[in-house]
Amino acid sequence: MANLQDILYKVSIRSIHGDRDRQVDNLQTDSRQAGNGTLFIAMKGTHVDGHSFIAKVVDAGASTIVCETLPETLNPRVTYVQVEDTAAAAGVIAHNFYGQPSEKLKLVGVTGTNGKTTIATLLYKLFTDLGYKCGLLSTVQNHIGERIVPATHTTPDATNLNALLKQMVDEGCTHAFMETSSHAIHQHRIAGLKYAGGLFSNITHDHLDYHKTFEEYIRVKKSFFDGLPSEAFAISNADDKRGAVMLQNTNAKKYFYSLKTLAEFKGKILENNLTGLVMTVNDQEVHFRLIGEFNAYNLLAVYGAAICLGEDKNEVLRRLSTLSGAEGRFDYILSPKERIIGIIDYAHTPDALINVLATIQKLRKGHEKIITVVGCGGDRDKTKRPLMAAAAAEYSDKAILTSDNPRSEDPDQIIRDMEAGLNTAARRKYISITDRKEAIRTALNLAGPEDILLIAGKGHEKYQEIKGVKYPFDDKQILLEFFELLDK
Repeated sequence: MANLQDILYKVSIRSIHGDRDRQVDNLQTDSRQAGNGTLFIAMKGTHVDGHSFIAKVVDAGASTIVCETLPETLNPRVTYVQVEDTAAAAGVIAHNFYGQPSEKLKLVGVTGTNGKTTIATLLYKLFTDLGYKCGLLSTVQNHIGERIVPATHTTPDATNLNALLKQMVDEGCTHAFMETSSHAIHQHRIAGLKYAGGLFSNITHDHLDYHKTFEEYIRVKKSFFDGLPSEAFAISNADDKRGAVMLQNTNAKKYFYSLKTLAEFKGKILENNLTGLVMTVNDQEVHFRLIGEFNAYNLLAVYGAAICLGEDKNEVLRRLSTLSGAEGRFDYILSPKERIIGIIDYAHTPDALINVLATIQKLRKGHEKIITVVGCGGDRDKTKRPLMAAAAAEYSDKAILTSDNPRSEDPDQIIRDMEAGLNTAARRKYISITDRKEAIRTALNLAGPEDILLIAGKGHEKYQEIKGVKYPFDDKQILLEFFELLDK
Protein backbone atom coordinates (compact mmCIF):
# COMPACT_ATOMS: atom_id res chain seq x y z
CA MET A 1 0.00 0.00 0.00
CA ALA A 2 1.33 3.46 -0.90
CA ASN A 3 0.18 7.02 -1.45
CA LEU A 4 -0.50 8.03 -5.07
CA GLN A 5 1.54 11.24 -4.73
CA ASP A 6 4.59 9.20 -3.71
CA ILE A 7 4.04 6.63 -6.47
CA LEU A 8 4.06 9.34 -9.15
CA TYR A 9 7.49 10.69 -8.10
CA LYS A 10 9.61 11.29 -11.24
CA VAL A 11 6.83 10.15 -13.59
CA SER A 12 6.47 12.32 -16.71
CA ILE A 13 2.82 13.44 -16.37
CA ARG A 14 0.72 15.25 -18.96
CA SER A 15 -2.40 15.73 -16.82
CA ILE A 16 -4.17 14.45 -13.69
CA HIS A 17 -7.95 14.27 -13.28
CA GLY A 18 -9.32 13.40 -9.84
CA ASP A 19 -8.06 13.05 -6.29
CA ARG A 20 -4.24 12.89 -6.01
CA ASP A 21 -4.29 12.07 -2.30
CA ARG A 22 -5.41 8.47 -2.27
CA GLN A 23 -4.00 5.08 -1.28
CA VAL A 24 -3.05 2.46 -3.85
CA ASP A 25 -3.26 -1.16 -2.71
CA ASN A 26 -1.74 -2.87 -5.75
CA LEU A 27 -0.41 -2.29 -9.27
CA GLN A 28 -1.70 -4.10 -12.32
CA THR A 29 -1.04 -4.11 -16.06
CA ASP A 30 -3.33 -7.15 -16.44
CA SER A 31 -6.97 -6.04 -16.42
CA ARG A 32 -8.07 -9.51 -15.23
CA GLN A 33 -6.23 -8.98 -11.93
CA ALA A 34 -7.71 -5.55 -11.15
CA GLY A 35 -9.86 -5.01 -8.04
CA ASN A 36 -10.56 -2.53 -5.26
CA GLY A 37 -7.73 -0.05 -4.74
CA THR A 38 -5.89 -1.07 -7.91
CA LEU A 39 -3.75 1.32 -9.91
CA PHE A 40 -4.15 0.02 -13.47
CA ILE A 41 -1.56 0.92 -16.12
CA ALA A 42 -3.01 0.76 -19.63
CA MET A 43 -0.12 -0.70 -21.65
CA LYS A 44 -0.07 -0.84 -25.44
CA GLY A 45 1.08 -4.39 -26.15
CA THR A 46 1.92 -6.12 -29.42
CA HIS A 47 -1.50 -7.78 -29.63
CA VAL A 48 -3.67 -6.04 -27.02
CA ASP A 49 -4.11 -2.40 -25.97
CA GLY A 50 -4.81 -2.01 -22.25
CA HIS A 51 -6.76 1.21 -22.97
CA SER A 52 -9.65 -0.91 -24.24
CA PHE A 53 -10.03 -2.44 -20.75
CA ILE A 54 -10.22 0.79 -18.73
CA ALA A 55 -14.00 0.66 -18.32
CA LYS A 56 -13.78 -2.96 -17.19
CA VAL A 57 -11.16 -2.30 -14.49
CA VAL A 58 -13.09 0.75 -13.22
CA ASP A 59 -16.16 -1.49 -12.83
CA ALA A 60 -13.94 -3.97 -10.95
CA GLY A 61 -13.04 -1.28 -8.40
CA ALA A 62 -9.77 0.20 -9.71
CA SER A 63 -9.19 3.59 -8.10
CA THR A 64 -6.45 4.97 -10.38
CA ILE A 65 -5.88 4.69 -14.13
CA VAL A 66 -2.57 5.54 -15.80
CA CYS A 67 -3.04 5.97 -19.53
CA GLU A 68 -1.78 7.74 -22.64
CA THR A 69 -5.25 8.59 -23.98
CA LEU A 70 -8.02 9.60 -21.58
CA PRO A 71 -11.39 7.84 -21.93
CA GLU A 72 -14.26 9.98 -23.23
CA THR A 73 -16.12 9.65 -19.93
CA LEU A 74 -14.27 10.10 -16.63
CA ASN A 75 -15.63 8.43 -13.49
CA PRO A 76 -15.60 11.01 -10.64
CA ARG A 77 -14.47 8.45 -8.03
CA VAL A 78 -11.42 7.47 -10.11
CA THR A 79 -8.12 9.34 -10.60
CA TYR A 80 -6.86 9.41 -14.19
CA VAL A 81 -3.17 10.07 -14.77
CA GLN A 82 -2.29 10.85 -18.38
CA VAL A 83 1.34 10.19 -19.40
CA GLU A 84 3.32 10.26 -22.64
CA ASP A 85 4.34 6.60 -22.47
CA THR A 86 2.69 4.10 -20.12
CA ALA A 87 5.51 1.56 -20.57
CA ALA A 88 8.10 4.08 -19.34
CA ALA A 89 5.79 5.24 -16.56
CA ALA A 90 5.15 1.65 -15.41
CA GLY A 91 8.80 1.13 -14.48
CA VAL A 92 9.04 4.34 -12.44
CA ILE A 93 5.65 3.75 -10.78
CA ALA A 94 6.56 0.15 -9.86
CA HIS A 95 9.92 1.25 -8.47
CA ASN A 96 8.20 3.86 -6.27
CA PHE A 97 5.35 1.57 -5.21
CA TYR A 98 7.77 -1.09 -3.97
CA GLY A 99 9.88 1.42 -2.04
CA GLN A 100 12.66 1.96 -4.62
CA PRO A 101 14.31 -1.41 -3.90
CA SER A 102 17.17 -1.02 -6.41
CA GLU A 103 18.52 1.85 -4.28
CA LYS A 104 18.77 -0.45 -1.25
CA LEU A 105 21.13 -3.01 -2.76
CA LYS A 106 23.87 -3.11 -5.39
CA LEU A 107 22.15 -3.95 -8.68
CA VAL A 108 24.35 -5.00 -11.62
CA GLY A 109 22.89 -5.42 -15.12
CA VAL A 110 24.41 -7.69 -17.77
CA THR A 111 23.56 -7.10 -21.41
CA GLY A 112 24.83 -8.41 -24.76
CA THR A 113 23.83 -11.14 -27.21
CA ASN A 114 25.74 -14.08 -25.72
CA GLY A 115 27.09 -14.70 -22.22
CA LYS A 116 24.46 -12.83 -20.17
CA THR A 117 23.27 -15.90 -18.27
CA THR A 118 26.74 -17.23 -17.51
CA ILE A 119 28.06 -13.83 -16.36
CA ALA A 120 25.04 -13.09 -14.14
CA THR A 121 25.06 -16.63 -12.70
CA LEU A 122 28.80 -16.56 -12.00
CA LEU A 123 28.44 -13.19 -10.25
CA TYR A 124 25.62 -14.60 -8.12
CA LYS A 125 27.66 -17.70 -7.23
CA LEU A 126 30.83 -15.71 -6.60
CA PHE A 127 29.26 -13.14 -4.27
CA THR A 128 27.28 -15.83 -2.46
CA ASP A 129 30.57 -17.69 -1.98
CA LEU A 130 32.14 -14.45 -0.69
CA GLY A 131 29.54 -14.42 2.08
CA TYR A 132 26.89 -12.04 0.72
CA LYS A 133 23.21 -12.77 0.40
CA CYS A 134 22.40 -12.18 -3.28
CA GLY A 135 19.60 -12.08 -5.79
CA LEU A 136 19.73 -13.40 -9.36
CA LEU A 137 17.41 -12.54 -12.25
CA SER A 138 18.23 -14.76 -15.23
CA THR A 139 16.84 -16.72 -18.17
CA VAL A 140 17.36 -20.01 -16.33
CA GLN A 141 15.96 -19.09 -12.91
CA ASN A 142 15.63 -16.31 -10.36
CA HIS A 143 17.13 -16.58 -6.88
CA ILE A 144 16.36 -14.70 -3.69
CA GLY A 145 19.26 -15.89 -1.56
CA GLU A 146 19.12 -19.70 -1.78
CA ARG A 147 15.41 -19.69 -2.69
CA ILE A 148 14.62 -20.37 -6.34
CA VAL A 149 11.85 -18.40 -8.07
CA PRO A 150 10.92 -19.74 -11.55
CA ALA A 151 11.86 -17.49 -14.50
CA THR A 152 9.38 -16.83 -17.31
CA HIS A 153 11.28 -14.11 -19.22
CA THR A 154 14.93 -13.07 -19.42
CA THR A 155 13.85 -9.85 -17.69
CA PRO A 156 10.42 -9.78 -15.92
CA ASP A 157 7.92 -6.96 -16.54
CA ALA A 158 8.40 -3.79 -14.48
CA THR A 159 5.87 -4.69 -11.79
CA ASN A 160 7.16 -8.24 -11.19
CA LEU A 161 10.77 -7.07 -11.46
CA ASN A 162 10.38 -4.49 -8.69
CA ALA A 163 8.34 -6.92 -6.60
CA LEU A 164 11.21 -9.42 -6.85
CA LEU A 165 13.78 -6.75 -5.97
CA LYS A 166 11.68 -5.75 -2.93
CA GLN A 167 11.59 -9.38 -1.79
CA MET A 168 15.38 -9.48 -2.14
CA VAL A 169 15.73 -6.36 0.01
CA ASP A 170 13.20 -7.64 2.57
CA GLU A 171 15.10 -10.93 2.86
CA GLY A 172 18.45 -9.23 3.40
CA CYS A 173 20.08 -9.35 -0.03
CA THR A 174 22.89 -6.85 -0.48
CA HIS A 175 23.58 -7.53 -4.18
CA ALA A 176 21.45 -8.46 -7.20
CA PHE A 177 22.73 -9.59 -10.60
CA MET A 178 20.39 -9.29 -13.53
CA GLU A 179 20.32 -10.25 -17.18
CA THR A 180 19.10 -7.16 -18.99
CA SER A 181 17.70 -8.08 -22.40
CA SER A 182 17.27 -5.73 -25.34
CA HIS A 183 13.51 -6.38 -25.19
CA ALA A 184 13.42 -5.25 -21.55
CA ILE A 185 15.43 -2.11 -22.30
CA HIS A 186 13.27 -1.18 -25.30
CA GLN A 187 10.01 -1.88 -23.45
CA HIS A 188 11.15 0.26 -20.47
CA ARG A 189 10.86 -2.68 -18.06
CA ILE A 190 13.98 -1.39 -16.28
CA ALA A 191 12.82 2.27 -16.16
CA GLY A 192 13.34 3.81 -12.73
CA LEU A 193 15.92 1.28 -11.55
CA LYS A 194 19.21 2.46 -10.08
CA TYR A 195 22.16 0.37 -11.19
CA ALA A 196 25.48 0.10 -9.37
CA GLY A 197 27.02 -1.12 -12.61
CA GLY A 198 26.51 -2.53 -16.08
CA LEU A 199 28.37 -5.14 -18.13
CA PHE A 200 28.49 -5.62 -21.92
CA SER A 201 29.48 -9.04 -23.28
CA ASN A 202 29.22 -8.82 -27.08
CA ILE A 203 26.72 -8.13 -29.82
CA THR A 204 25.87 -10.39 -32.74
CA HIS A 205 22.99 -11.32 -35.02
CA ASP A 206 19.87 -11.84 -32.87
CA HIS A 207 16.31 -10.63 -32.23
CA LEU A 208 15.95 -8.95 -35.63
CA ASP A 209 12.38 -10.25 -35.66
CA TYR A 210 11.80 -7.69 -32.88
CA HIS A 211 14.28 -4.86 -33.53
CA LYS A 212 14.06 -5.06 -37.38
CA THR A 213 17.59 -3.71 -37.97
CA PHE A 214 20.96 -4.48 -36.45
CA GLU A 215 21.54 -0.74 -35.93
CA GLU A 216 18.38 -0.49 -33.82
CA TYR A 217 19.45 -3.53 -31.79
CA ILE A 218 22.81 -1.83 -31.07
CA ARG A 219 21.11 1.48 -30.21
CA VAL A 220 18.83 -0.22 -27.68
CA LYS A 221 21.71 -2.06 -25.99
CA LYS A 222 23.73 1.17 -25.87
CA SER A 223 20.85 3.09 -24.27
CA PHE A 224 21.26 0.95 -21.14
CA PHE A 225 24.78 2.33 -20.63
CA ASP A 226 23.69 5.84 -21.61
CA GLY A 227 21.33 5.78 -18.62
CA LEU A 228 23.83 4.67 -15.96
CA PRO A 229 24.56 7.25 -13.22
CA SER A 230 28.01 8.78 -12.76
CA GLU A 231 28.67 6.82 -9.56
CA ALA A 232 28.10 3.50 -11.36
CA PHE A 233 30.67 1.44 -13.30
CA ALA A 234 30.38 0.34 -16.93
CA ILE A 235 32.47 -2.61 -18.15
CA SER A 236 32.72 -3.56 -21.82
CA ASN A 237 34.44 -6.14 -24.02
CA ALA A 238 37.29 -4.33 -25.81
CA ASP A 239 37.60 -7.20 -28.30
CA ASP A 240 34.05 -6.75 -29.59
CA LYS A 241 34.11 -4.21 -32.42
CA ARG A 242 31.22 -2.34 -30.79
CA GLY A 243 32.56 -2.62 -27.25
CA ALA A 244 33.87 0.96 -27.18
CA VAL A 245 30.73 2.35 -28.86
CA MET A 246 28.58 0.95 -26.05
CA LEU A 247 30.30 3.17 -23.50
CA GLN A 248 30.98 6.31 -25.55
CA ASN A 249 28.11 8.33 -24.03
CA THR A 250 27.87 6.84 -20.56
CA ASN A 251 28.38 8.95 -17.43
CA ALA A 252 29.52 5.87 -15.51
CA LYS A 253 33.17 5.02 -14.81
CA LYS A 254 34.46 3.11 -17.86
CA TYR A 255 36.46 -0.13 -17.80
CA PHE A 256 37.32 -2.73 -20.43
CA TYR A 257 38.28 -6.41 -20.44
CA SER A 258 40.20 -8.15 -23.21
CA LEU A 259 42.17 -11.18 -24.37
CA LYS A 260 43.72 -9.36 -27.32
CA THR A 261 44.53 -5.77 -26.39
CA LEU A 262 45.38 -3.54 -23.44
CA ALA A 263 42.57 -3.26 -20.90
CA GLU A 264 42.00 -2.78 -17.18
CA PHE A 265 41.07 -6.48 -16.94
CA LYS A 266 43.45 -8.38 -19.23
CA GLY A 267 43.49 -12.12 -19.79
CA LYS A 268 45.59 -14.60 -21.74
CA ILE A 269 44.69 -18.24 -22.35
CA LEU A 270 47.56 -20.64 -21.58
CA GLU A 271 45.63 -23.94 -21.79
CA ASN A 272 42.12 -24.83 -22.92
CA ASN A 273 40.92 -28.44 -22.61
CA LEU A 274 38.21 -30.59 -21.05
CA THR A 275 39.69 -30.09 -17.58
CA GLY A 276 39.11 -26.33 -17.90
CA LEU A 277 41.00 -23.14 -18.69
CA VAL A 278 44.43 -22.09 -17.51
CA MET A 279 44.86 -18.37 -18.05
CA THR A 280 46.51 -15.30 -16.68
CA VAL A 281 44.26 -12.57 -15.32
CA ASN A 282 46.19 -9.32 -14.95
CA ASP A 283 49.39 -11.44 -14.96
CA GLN A 284 48.19 -13.83 -12.26
CA GLU A 285 47.95 -17.48 -13.41
CA VAL A 286 44.67 -19.23 -12.53
CA HIS A 287 43.04 -22.59 -13.36
CA PHE A 288 39.29 -22.35 -13.97
CA ARG A 289 36.76 -25.18 -14.29
CA LEU A 290 35.02 -23.48 -17.20
CA ILE A 291 36.01 -24.33 -20.78
CA GLY A 292 36.51 -22.30 -23.94
CA GLU A 293 37.55 -18.87 -25.10
CA PHE A 294 34.00 -17.51 -24.71
CA ASN A 295 34.13 -18.44 -21.03
CA ALA A 296 37.51 -16.73 -20.71
CA TYR A 297 35.68 -13.52 -21.69
CA ASN A 298 32.85 -14.27 -19.26
CA LEU A 299 35.34 -14.81 -16.42
CA LEU A 300 37.12 -11.52 -17.17
CA ALA A 301 33.79 -9.66 -17.10
CA VAL A 302 32.91 -11.21 -13.74
CA TYR A 303 36.38 -10.49 -12.33
CA GLY A 304 36.11 -6.86 -13.46
CA ALA A 305 32.69 -6.40 -11.87
CA ALA A 306 33.89 -7.91 -8.59
CA ILE A 307 36.86 -5.54 -8.47
CA CYS A 308 34.59 -2.56 -9.26
CA LEU A 309 32.34 -3.67 -6.40
CA GLY A 310 35.32 -3.44 -4.04
CA GLU A 311 36.35 -7.08 -3.61
CA ASP A 312 39.92 -8.32 -3.10
CA LYS A 313 41.42 -9.52 -6.40
CA ASN A 314 43.18 -12.58 -4.97
CA GLU A 315 40.10 -13.76 -3.11
CA VAL A 316 37.94 -13.21 -6.21
CA LEU A 317 40.25 -15.31 -8.41
CA ARG A 318 40.55 -18.05 -5.79
CA ARG A 319 36.80 -18.43 -5.51
CA LEU A 320 36.14 -17.99 -9.24
CA SER A 321 38.52 -20.88 -9.96
CA THR A 322 36.17 -23.33 -8.20
CA LEU A 323 32.90 -22.28 -9.86
CA SER A 324 30.94 -24.05 -12.58
CA GLY A 325 28.80 -22.13 -15.08
CA ALA A 326 25.07 -21.91 -15.72
CA GLU A 327 22.96 -24.95 -16.54
CA GLY A 328 22.79 -25.69 -20.27
CA ARG A 329 25.85 -23.59 -21.10
CA PHE A 330 28.58 -25.92 -22.41
CA ASP A 331 27.16 -28.56 -20.10
CA TYR A 332 29.05 -31.76 -20.90
CA ILE A 333 28.61 -35.42 -19.91
CA LEU A 334 30.57 -38.54 -20.77
CA SER A 335 29.21 -42.01 -21.57
CA PRO A 336 31.29 -44.23 -19.23
CA LYS A 337 31.84 -47.17 -21.59
CA GLU A 338 32.05 -45.65 -25.08
CA ARG A 339 33.62 -42.40 -23.82
CA ILE A 340 31.36 -40.37 -26.11
CA ILE A 341 31.31 -36.71 -25.03
CA GLY A 342 27.87 -35.10 -25.02
CA ILE A 343 27.64 -31.31 -24.82
CA ILE A 344 24.37 -29.45 -24.18
CA ASP A 345 24.46 -25.77 -25.06
CA TYR A 346 21.91 -22.96 -25.37
CA ALA A 347 23.63 -21.61 -28.52
CA HIS A 348 20.74 -20.29 -30.60
CA THR A 349 22.47 -17.62 -32.67
CA PRO A 350 24.94 -18.23 -35.52
CA ASP A 351 27.76 -16.57 -33.58
CA ALA A 352 27.10 -18.54 -30.39
CA LEU A 353 27.00 -21.80 -32.35
CA ILE A 354 30.29 -20.98 -34.11
CA ASN A 355 31.88 -20.10 -30.74
CA VAL A 356 30.84 -23.41 -29.19
CA LEU A 357 31.93 -25.45 -32.22
CA ALA A 358 35.25 -23.57 -32.43
CA THR A 359 35.83 -24.43 -28.77
CA ILE A 360 35.03 -28.09 -29.45
CA GLN A 361 37.44 -28.08 -32.41
CA LYS A 362 40.22 -26.87 -30.10
CA LEU A 363 39.41 -29.58 -27.54
CA ARG A 364 39.83 -32.39 -30.08
CA LYS A 365 42.90 -34.47 -29.37
CA GLY A 366 42.96 -36.34 -32.67
CA HIS A 367 40.39 -37.45 -35.22
CA GLU A 368 37.25 -37.51 -33.09
CA LYS A 369 34.12 -36.71 -35.09
CA ILE A 370 31.95 -33.74 -34.16
CA ILE A 371 28.22 -34.38 -34.66
CA THR A 372 25.87 -31.43 -34.15
CA VAL A 373 22.12 -31.55 -33.56
CA VAL A 374 20.55 -28.12 -34.04
CA GLY A 375 17.24 -26.43 -34.82
CA CYS A 376 15.77 -22.92 -34.88
CA GLY A 377 12.82 -21.53 -32.95
CA GLY A 378 9.53 -20.72 -34.65
CA ASP A 379 8.00 -17.20 -34.62
CA ARG A 380 11.50 -15.74 -34.27
CA ASP A 381 14.12 -14.14 -36.54
CA LYS A 382 14.00 -16.16 -39.77
CA THR A 383 17.13 -14.58 -41.25
CA LYS A 384 19.40 -16.52 -38.90
CA ARG A 385 18.04 -19.95 -39.90
CA PRO A 386 20.25 -20.50 -42.98
CA LEU A 387 23.23 -19.10 -41.05
CA MET A 388 22.69 -21.59 -38.20
CA ALA A 389 22.61 -24.53 -40.62
CA ALA A 390 25.69 -23.27 -42.47
CA ALA A 391 27.62 -22.91 -39.20
CA ALA A 392 26.63 -26.39 -38.01
CA ALA A 393 27.67 -27.99 -41.31
CA GLU A 394 30.92 -26.07 -41.68
CA TYR A 395 32.27 -26.78 -38.20
CA SER A 396 30.96 -30.34 -37.77
CA ASP A 397 31.65 -33.68 -39.40
CA LYS A 398 27.90 -34.34 -39.43
CA ALA A 399 25.01 -31.93 -38.87
CA ILE A 400 21.49 -33.04 -38.01
CA LEU A 401 18.87 -30.35 -38.53
CA THR A 402 15.86 -30.83 -36.30
CA SER A 403 13.02 -29.11 -34.49
CA ASP A 404 13.66 -26.63 -31.65
CA ASN A 405 10.57 -24.80 -30.30
CA PRO A 406 8.49 -24.52 -33.49
CA ARG A 407 5.76 -22.61 -31.62
CA SER A 408 3.04 -21.77 -34.16
CA GLU A 409 5.16 -22.58 -37.24
CA ASP A 410 5.48 -25.80 -39.25
CA PRO A 411 8.74 -27.44 -38.02
CA ASP A 412 9.42 -28.90 -41.48
CA GLN A 413 9.26 -25.42 -43.01
CA ILE A 414 11.72 -24.13 -40.40
CA ILE A 415 14.13 -26.90 -41.40
CA ARG A 416 13.66 -26.02 -45.09
CA ASP A 417 14.54 -22.40 -44.22
CA MET A 418 17.71 -23.69 -42.53
CA GLU A 419 18.60 -25.91 -45.51
CA ALA A 420 18.66 -22.84 -47.76
CA GLY A 421 21.98 -21.88 -46.14
CA LEU A 422 23.77 -25.10 -47.14
CA ASN A 423 26.17 -25.08 -50.06
CA THR A 424 26.99 -28.17 -52.15
CA ALA A 425 29.73 -29.38 -49.80
CA ALA A 426 27.56 -28.87 -46.72
CA ARG A 427 24.69 -30.83 -48.23
CA ARG A 428 26.87 -33.94 -48.29
CA LYS A 429 27.22 -33.99 -44.52
CA TYR A 430 23.81 -33.15 -43.14
CA ILE A 431 20.53 -34.94 -42.57
CA SER A 432 17.22 -33.57 -41.33
CA ILE A 433 15.08 -35.33 -38.72
CA THR A 434 12.11 -33.31 -37.49
CA ASP A 435 11.57 -35.29 -34.27
CA ARG A 436 14.18 -33.90 -31.86
CA LYS A 437 14.40 -37.04 -29.71
CA GLU A 438 14.93 -39.17 -32.81
CA ALA A 439 17.55 -36.70 -34.04
CA ILE A 440 19.49 -37.11 -30.75
CA ARG A 441 19.18 -40.92 -30.98
CA THR A 442 20.46 -40.87 -34.57
CA ALA A 443 23.40 -38.64 -33.64
CA LEU A 444 24.36 -41.10 -30.93
CA ASN A 445 24.08 -44.04 -33.34
CA LEU A 446 26.44 -42.23 -35.73
CA ALA A 447 28.97 -41.55 -32.96
CA GLY A 448 31.92 -43.78 -32.22
CA PRO A 449 34.14 -43.98 -29.12
CA GLU A 450 35.43 -40.56 -27.99
CA ASP A 451 33.41 -38.68 -30.63
CA ILE A 452 31.85 -35.38 -29.57
CA LEU A 453 28.09 -34.85 -29.79
CA LEU A 454 26.76 -31.26 -29.52
CA ILE A 455 23.04 -30.71 -28.90
CA ALA A 456 22.48 -27.00 -29.45
CA GLY A 457 19.71 -24.44 -29.11
CA LYS A 458 17.67 -25.33 -26.02
CA GLY A 459 20.23 -25.68 -23.24
CA HIS A 460 18.50 -25.43 -19.84
CA GLU A 461 14.95 -25.55 -21.23
CA LYS A 462 12.79 -28.39 -19.96
CA TYR A 463 10.10 -28.17 -22.62
CA GLN A 464 9.39 -28.07 -26.34
CA GLU A 465 6.74 -25.55 -27.43
CA ILE A 466 4.49 -26.79 -30.26
CA LYS A 467 1.28 -25.03 -31.35
CA GLY A 468 1.00 -23.11 -28.07
CA VAL A 469 1.56 -26.15 -25.83
CA LYS A 470 4.75 -26.76 -23.83
CA TYR A 471 5.57 -30.47 -23.78
CA PRO A 472 8.18 -31.86 -21.35
CA PHE A 473 11.53 -32.11 -23.14
CA ASP A 474 15.02 -31.99 -21.66
CA ASP A 475 17.99 -32.44 -24.02
CA LYS A 476 20.34 -33.44 -21.19
CA GLN A 477 17.95 -35.96 -19.65
CA ILE A 478 17.26 -37.57 -23.02
CA LEU A 479 20.98 -37.83 -23.78
CA LEU A 480 21.64 -39.37 -20.34
CA GLU A 481 18.92 -41.98 -20.95
CA PHE A 482 20.44 -42.88 -24.33
CA PHE A 483 23.92 -43.06 -22.75
CA GLU A 484 22.60 -45.55 -20.18
CA LEU A 485 21.16 -47.78 -22.93
CA LEU A 486 24.38 -47.47 -24.93
CA ASP A 487 26.60 -48.50 -22.01
CA LYS A 488 24.53 -51.54 -20.97
